[in-house]
Amino acid sequence: MSDSPLAASAYEVLGVAADASHADLRRAYRQRLREAHPDTGGDAAVFVRVQRAWALVGTDSARAAYDRGRSPSTIPEPTWAAAEPAARARDTRPMPRSHGVPGGWNRHRYLTGIREWAGRGVTLADPYDPALVRSAPRELRRLLADALAEENTARALNDLGMGYTLWHDLAVPRTGLKLDHVVLGPSGLYAVTSDDFGGAVRVRRGELIGDTVSGSPVAHTVGAGRAVGRSAGVRFGGAIVVLPDADVPETITTLGKVKGLPVVAVGASALTTVLRRGVDGVRDLGGTEIFDIRTRLQQAIRLV
Repeated sequence: MSDSPLAASAYEVLGVAADASHADLRRAYRQRLREAHPDTGGDAAVFVRVQRAWALVGTDSARAAYDRGRSPSTIPEPTWAAAEPAARARDTRPMPRSHGVPGGWNRHRYLTGIREWAGRGVTLADPYDPALVRSAPRELRRLLADALAEENTARALNDLGMGYTLWHDLAVPRTGLKLDHVVLGPSGLYAVTSDDFGGAVRVRRGELIGDTVSGSPVAHTVGAGRAVGRSAGVRFGGAIVVLPDADVPETITTLGKVKGLPVVAVGASALTTVLRRGVDGVRDLGGTEIFDIRTRLQQAIRLV
């Protein structure tokens, strides 16, 4: 069980329907606990998830609160647009130049989709209600998960300081796609994607794979960066895919070069460390060069 909108519900972890009787729920819990117990060859991580699921729905009061959507594990963070002014007012440190609204495109698509899914004439008091999110189709939960991931990345990037420039939600020329972030600073120029697949990823031949991974996140990030770079007349130094800490093989996972660009997959907590230190194979940039690249990008970039 995690904070991701894509995480399995307590009922899914236990393998029962949401309207299962308490007796069926208890039987399923005991069976799953036996199957997952490490002493009998089970998976320790699954064992912990089963226990967490039971804590959420194992008693009448806990289950009622969970079904009303009060489980803290699935409540998404507030929108970036709502949170940013207050955060900026409290934080007096010099911040990077920032352009665009991180997560805004996916937030809009989620809100449109959840209202269409709920049905015409239905007024949603809270489109982010955890119970509603849990019951929504996976494609809608994926949109929300990606929006939250992009917002979390943007918050981390704001710690880089005034030597960096950030662009969020960029249109990739002639593709109809978008690139989540571009980061320009002394350590180089990077194309950055924020993803949350709701599960662990693995690496195969320079790409991220896994049971829940959709598409080719590394190929998309590299291709999007190259397209944006061509339109601006600049060369990207590297590409970064940001994932929840628990989902990456290592906090900083080097993937090698993909179409000439050094690529790393990083846990969200390590992102600013990587960008300050730089990625192996990406050259540092001087002040005059940064100014030139920033000017070119600012003239060419179109936000979605």
